[in-house]
Amino acid sequence: MPKPPTVVRARELAAVAGAPIRFPDPDRLTHLQLRRFAGCPVCNLHLRSVMRRHAEIEAAGIREVVVFHSPASELAEYVGDLPFPLVADPDKRLYAEFGVESAKRAMLHPAAWLPILRGVARSTWAVLRRRERRPAFLRPSGGRYGLPGDFLIAPDGRILAAKYGEHAYDQWSVEELLEIAATVRLAIPVS
Repeated sequence: MPKPPTVVRARELAAVAGAPIRFPDPDRLTHLQLRRFAGCPVCNLHLRSVMRRHAEIEAAGIREVVVFHSPASELAEYVGDLPFPLVADPDKRLYAEFGVESAKRAMLHPAAWLPILRGVARSTWAVLRRRERRPAFLRPSGGRYGLPGDFLIAPDGRILAAKYGEHAYDQWSVEELLEIAATVRLAIPVS
């Protein structure tokens, strides 16, 4: 199983829209999500759940940063209503740094099938209503077999918790994220 770095070096990440992102956030926990490709129906399904509870996530002192392995030009079409920044990483540098891999089990694992169907149905309905662009299913930038990764990072760069997805829809739920943050917050020294 891959292992994340112990400490993440401070830097700026280029958001697809808006100002550069200080990473990790110097004042709050950072929830780094490494997702798949722009318009990925399964990723969109998950991000909608994060979006619905974003105010609660922020109130818990957590900043969301979501990375896709697509170019910024492709991601730009999906930024519109998201309350958190998207980062394009077409060269998969952050994926390599954090040990997040691609594997055919991303799509073939039985636990992914129902979320894939739900995500495709939701995306198809949105495309038919002209609310979303059709995703590049057959040849997405960076491939379609990406596995998700979740990391909770302290303001000083220490990785407090990590989850490596076993399939396309294997990530922390918002409830799990909030529980983990409440637990690890005890490990953060008060300044």
